[in-house]
Amino acid sequence: MEYVMVFLIGIFATTVGTLAGGGGFISFPAMLILGMPVHSAIGANKVSNTISSFSSFFHLYKKKEISLKECFWIIPVSLGGGLSGGYIASKISGEHMYIIAIILLIFAFITSFKGKGSFTGENRLKMNKFSVPGLYGIGIYDGLFGPGQGTLMFYLFCYLKISYIQAVGLVRLATFSSCFGAAISYIATGKIMWPLTVCLLLGSLTGAQIGVRIAEKLKPRYVKPVLRVVTVALIIQMVVDRLY
Repeated sequence: MEYVMVFLIGIFATTVGTLAGGGGFISFPAMLILGMPVHSAIGANKVSNTISSFSSFFHLYKKKEISLKECFWIIPVSLGGGLSGGYIASKISGEHMYIIAIILLIFAFITSFKGKGSFTGENRLKMNKFSVPGLYGIGIYDGLFGPGQGTLMFYLFCYLKISYIQAVGLVRLATFSSCFGAAISYIATGKIMWPLTVCLLLGSLTGAQIGVRIAEKLKPRYVKPVLRVVTVALIIQMVVDRLY
């Protein structure tokens, strides 16, 4: 039953994450509630997101919604950020990581209310003083913890006046890069619980394909209110579970 739950969590979280970011708001706390250690829960998310995010990016690439020539530089920038964050996280104890996780989750939730753009811009992504440090910093955050990473990227691309469907593809490529770097760190330090991680991976692959197809027709404003309600419920659950 636990494996089925993790599979379903992967579907739902990645569908939401593909549409508006913040899928980690759902998958990470839910896996903690199921009893997975903090580092193992983060590592499972990194491994599953590496594969699922690339699958949704590749779907948009095949449909020519995004050009690899335009965005290939995202890979080393986000990869470097993910490796840096994953290394930092591996040096923190499970007890401290749990506390930091709750703090970062609340912080990421608050940031989800910032940025009111409509993603109607038509600019192409370019390397500049905002895009490079922005993506690297978010990559570190993704490697260190993760939930809210996609949402923060959406706001960055909105600020850069990138269209919504292109932003979806760019977020998924950046997520693949930073999660790949972080996943290497977690695998190397032996933090991965493979049976549950594989279940989450299979669910995430399914959710990625569902989400990217909905994204071609749906705007993020329809997803964010639901995401915020779920996030509040999970934060409360984490705090209550920790206290009692």
